[in-house]
Amino acid sequence: MKDIFLLEAIKKNDKKAFKIFFDKYYTPLVGYINTFTNDVYLAEDIAQQSFIIFWTKRKEIKILKSPKSYLYSVAYNSYIDNYRKKKKQDTFFDDLREKALRDLVEEDEELMKKRLEKLKAIINDLPPRCQQILRMNKFEGFKYSEIAEKLDISIKTVEVQMGIAFKKIRKGFEDTPFLLFIVRQFT
Repeated sequence: MKDIFLLEAIKKNDKKAFKIFFDKYYTPLVGYINTFTNDVYLAEDIAQQSFIIFWTKRKEIKILKSPKSYLYSVAYNSYIDNYRKKKKQDTFFDDLREKALRDLVEEDEELMKKRLEKLKAIINDLPPRCQQILRMNKFEGFKYSEIAEKLDISIKTVEVQMGIAFKKIRKGFEDTPFLLFIVRQFT
């Protein structure tokens, strides 16, 4: 069945047509996204997310040529969003480490100990799963995909848990000049 006819059927809520479209493009789409991510699990998440977006916006889609091209554009944009989000989170902790090292050289060692204790306390107050994921990523060096695989959860769950951790850490240091410049960058 031609894609344009599939799209017309999908727009009319035809789930069988959507399944045909899904079966036809899921594996190639995962392969395409994997060329960017080099992470099959992340590529699968992005592909699934792309099909969800495609289904959700099916009635709004105005395509004259190729539904496949639209799907691949959605997937690529999802990858870019995911990449930017991860980069922003990684930058937060890199900046935190850099600032901590600078402060260690410039400031009183006792003050630094208090700040590190505060950070440890904030981390220890995180929900257990959130704490585990944060430690695996930032202290043990596991990638999101590796954490997801080890804990048998989705990469999206890892991202959400890391987001929770970042929010609580930022909130814990809002009133402290130590991280004020970092907090302003990420809020």
